[in-house]
Amino acid sequence: MMILILSMFIIETQIQEIILYKFPFNKSISNWRIVDDGVMGGRSQGGISMSPDNTVIYSGNISLDNNGGFSSLRLRISELNISKVNAVKLRIKADSKNYQFRIKKSHFDRHSYVNEFSTGNEWQEIIIPFKELKPQFRGRKLNMPVFNGSSIGEIAFLIGNKVEESFLLEIDSISLIKIEE
Repeated sequence: MMILILSMFIIETQIQEIILYKFPFNKSISNWRIVDDGVMGGRSQGGISMSPDNTVIYSGNISLDNNGGFSSLRLRISELNISKVNAVKLRIKADSKNYQFRIKKSHFDRHSYVNEFSTGNEWQEIIIPFKELKPQFRGRKLNMPVFNGSSIGEIAFLIGNKVEESFLLEIDSISLIKIEE
């Protein structure tokens, strides 16, 4: 079954996998947006491009000037029922830095459900069970239940390691999957 959401293709397969991003289904990066610490006076800068291999390249520089220190890459999704899956699967290659993967149930929510992960210099597959996505708002942990996996309205990557650094995260695919618990 193929469902068009915004200009993304989501494919629900027989093995209970929902592909949120993967070329050739997604031929554009125009639905992604960058939100840097400039929204509060910072000077960090992130950028996005498509590689010759049709992967998303998210790169830039983190600055601590003016109380800055983060950059994020976000993709809004028409709210999607995800009750048949229980984990996120990322296929990425990066720069041996820590990143956060974030989910919002609705793009109207102020808080996100967050999991921090480490990267290497080679292609890797990262599986994040929904129960490991903890609620946060502006870096503060919230006293709320973990992500329940009922719906999704936005996904994001964020880098904010409290150091000045350049970064590069290459994204091949993002899927929602069913894992045994």
